[in-house]
Amino acid sequence: MTTLDFTPLFRSAIGFDRLASALESAYRSEAGGYPPYNIEVTGEDRYRISMAVAGFARDELVINAKESILTVSGSRREEEKDKDRRYLYRGIATRNFERQFQLADYVKVVDARLEDGLLHIDLVREIPEAMKPRQIEIRTDGGRYIEAHAEKAAA
Repeated sequence: MTTLDFTPLFRSAIGFDRLASALESAYRSEAGGYPPYNIEVTGEDRYRISMAVAGFARDELVINAKESILTVSGSRREEEKDKDRRYLYRGIATRNFERQFQLADYVKVVDARLEDGLLHIDLVREIPEAMKPRQIEIRTDGGRYIEAHAEKAAA
């Protein structure tokens, strides 16, 4: 397995250490195919993760959001009626799973629901007001705003 060296990134970029660690963890983790999922954009700063979790009940699924990691896990209880069954072919997977998603800054889970064998997790990016871009008014030496001078010149 090849390892990635992000040292050059740390030398020239300040404050991106979290990005480098996210890239490194994404490189190390196996993609895996179970359960299959979609990630879609549902609006500006709104996202939805849909996971195919057929065979899992609501109480067998756990969703945890800690810092910037969203973890979805499913743990199926083996029931007595399943022990007595004999399958000729078993194509519906009901094995336990854990899938993690790296969330960007200010992305949080706002809703989760299970319908028709799909687990839908809605996410929204809510940037704090202090972090949003704002226009700064420029003043001249006389204490008046530049916009005020422009209006007098036009009048």
